Amino acid sequence: MSGNQWTEERLARAALGTLLRYGAMSVLELAARLGPQAAWQLLHGGDAEIEAQIGQPPPGTNGQSFRAWAAAVDPEQIACQTDKCGLRFIMPGDAEWPEKLIDLAHCDIDRQGGVPVGLWVAGPGHLTQWCEKAVAVVGSRASTRYGESVALQWASELAAADEGWTIVSGGAFGIDAASHRGALVAGGRTVGLFANGLDVSYPPGNAALIEGIKQNGLVVSELPPGSNPTRQGFLARNRLIAALSAGTIVVEAAARSGARNTASWAAALGRVLMAVPGPVTSALSETPHRLIRDSLATLVSNSADVCALLAPLGFGPQLPIGGPDRRGDELSGDLAVVREALPGRGGFSINEVALASGVPVQRCIEALGRLADLGYASANEVGRWRARHPDTD
Repeated sequence: MSGNQWTEERLARAALGTLLRYGAMSVLELAARLGPQAAWQLLHGGDAEIEAQIGQPPPGTNGQSFRAWAAAVDPEQIACQTDKCGLRFIMPGDAEWPEKLIDLAHCDIDRQGGVPVGLWVAGPGHLTQWCEKAVAVVGSRASTRYGESVALQWASELAAADEGWTIVSGGAFGIDAASHRGALVAGGRTVGLFANGLDVSYPPGNAALIEGIKQNGLVVSELPPGSNPTRQGFLARNRLIAALSAGTIVVEAAARSGARNTASWAAALGRVLMAVPGPVTSALSETPHRLIRDSLATLVSNSADVCALLAPLGFGPQLPIGGPDRRGDELSGDLAVVREALPGRGGFSINEVALASGVPVQRCIEALGRLADLGYASANEVGRWRARHPDTD
């Protein structure tokens, strides 16, 4: 059993949650303005004036009003079903309620914003504690082997890092599934956010994975048991993925995709947005590449990049600006230019070196002498110069 304490406020919040399957932000606004109990009483009581306050019915409801919808809702039945399914219903003020969700109060994308009235949760984890250090990994359902490999490996490395990161994703096929698996394989923490009731596994093809998350991590939904997924529900769900995470990594995504929507939420909420580069010939590289090109996301090429970007200022690892140091990197001025102009095989006369480097002959002679002393150049018996490595004979 879940052990929910069904107070009047908790019942009202759970009942309001039934109206959110179509991403009805107006219901959240009403609850925020009047309080959940007063909002539910107005909706369930059939007050005609409420229609003017909450606007038109949401898409996909066949014109059914919120009042008509609310009239069919029994809060006690929702509570009973929640307990029967072994779910816990958390709300603001509970120890498990993540305070970072308050950032959604003034954030709106396509009328899908707003702070949830409550969340249905299952699993041994503690949502607040786990989301103190969480990163979202999202991407296409129709992913490539490259994308899935990146998501699986990075999620595993991030989950296994010192004081490991919680991996947050949406439980879908492709990149979502790979990221959840990576965290589970590493014995780390993972949270799945869903746009349906947690009494069923959706998509059905991921049932075993979702059960694994439920047994070892956390599954979370804004919707009560019995709720079917809808397009608006998926878009509303994306805001929770972004809000619960310190940053979001977009691995692969087409131009129009749920991952692109999640990226928009991450940017709007001021979270760190990262993108993985891919082949320019792949349509799934379009969103990551555009995010990088438009300076909306930072290019990341490994999990170390992610850790550095998400670490508190001054506490992250120093990442190298360039590649590893090579012998010769310490050269500068005429020495560097002349050394670069020397062939690796055969040889140049001094005049040919001067012409290739653009360094005057006299300075070229001086540079070649110094390079010979350092072991970076040598001349044969007829005075033709070539490059050499100091470690070679």
